[in-house]
Amino acid sequence: MEETPAKKKHHFSFMKSLGISLIIVVFLRAFFFTNYIVDGESMMPTLEDGNLLMVNKIGMKIGELDHFDIVVFHKNKEEDFVKRVIGLPGDTLEYRDDVLYINGKSVPEPFLDKYKQELIVGQLTGDFTLEEVTGESIVPENHIFVIGDNRLDSWDSRHFGFVRMEQFVGKVNIKYWPFDKMELLN
Repeated sequence: MEETPAKKKHHFSFMKSLGISLIIVVFLRAFFFTNYIVDGESMMPTLEDGNLLMVNKIGMKIGELDHFDIVVFHKNKEEDFVKRVIGLPGDTLEYRDDVLYINGKSVPEPFLDKYKQELIVGQLTGDFTLEEVTGESIVPENHIFVIGDNRLDSWDSRHFGFVRMEQFVGKVNIKYWPFDKMELLN
């Protein structure tokens, strides 16, 4: 049975729409969003090993970041890290008795409540000042200070210093795997 001209036109229109949609998805994926697979436990309990994240790469500027945003950045050419923003440019930071002080004011960290409740002895975040761990008294321009939520087992700015703007991949918006734990994060 031969296709009628109307059916041929319909098939061509469908294929054209499918092709355009595919091009749009590839474009959006390449320039605006990317996926990230959590590797390790440094962001537990917020993020677990194997979680899949949607990272927003649009307009990633330090001025658009807020305290406690979760970001992905290039640690080096081979590896990317996911951590929480604690300090923004111009901030002074201090942890004392498991309390965060930003610019001299105590700031609650509700995302750590679960870990703090499970802690048997000691502190989740050891005492330190920004100057003790980086040699700087404030977070420099075009840099941030990041820490993993699993403070006892996180390789972060306390160890490797500030993260430069050029290292950013983007801000984490959605944890979408596993599906039963899907949530918006920022």
